[in-house]
Amino acid sequence: MSTRKRAPNPKPTTPPGDARHHLARAALISGLSAAVSPSDGGALKLLVARQPNHARMTPAHTTVSVDLALPGDRWSIDNKAGVHSQLSVMNTRVAELICNGQALTLPGDNLLLDLDLSEANLPIGSQLRLGSSLLEVTPKAHTGCKHFAQRFGKVARKLTQEPKFVPMRLRGLFLCVIEPGELRVGDVARVVRRGY
Repeated sequence: MSTRKRAPNPKPTTPPGDARHHLARAALISGLSAAVSPSDGGALKLLVARQPNHARMTPAHTTVSVDLALPGDRWSIDNKAGVHSQLSVMNTRVAELICNGQALTLPGDNLLLDLDLSEANLPIGSQLRLGSSLLEVTPKAHTGCKHFAQRFGKVARKLTQEPKFVPMRLRGLFLCVIEPGELRVGDVARVVRRGY
C-alpha cells in the first residue's frame, strides 16, 4: 500500500474581469436605451463552451443534443445542466454594454443572440428554430451570481435584479433542446411559437 500523498487538485480559477471596465448605473441605463434587438430573426453572434478550468472555447459551429446539450461545455461534462438549464443565453447588445470592452466570453453564456429575450417577447415555453435545432425557453430564471458581480461590478448585477428590469431578462435566459441539430455562428433565430 502506497503512503504517497496525492497532490491536491488545483482550484479552478474564474475569469476575474477588470474593474476599470465596470460601468456606473447611469451609463448602464443610458446604454440600455440603445441596446434594442429584433423580436425575431436575430443572429447567433457567439458560441461559448465553458471548460472545466473556466477557460472558454468559441467554436464556429457545434451540435446540440437533448442528452449532452452543448458538447464540451463543463455543465454537460459535470452533469450540471438539468433539463431547465441546458443552454444559457444572453442578449449580445446587453453583453457588449456590460462587458464594456472586455471579451464577450466573460459572462460565460453558451449563446450570444441578437434577439429580444424579454418575457414579453419570449414567454416561458416559446420555441426557437436556430440552425437545425429546436430550442425552448424554460421556466428557470437566469440570475447573476457572485462571479457576475466580480466581472462586471455590483451595480451591474443589482441592475439586472431590479424588479423593473427583471422582465427584460438582462442577465439572459435558459433554453432546453427539443430537437437536436447543428448551430453555426451567424445562424438566424426564428420564433416558431411564443409561450405554451
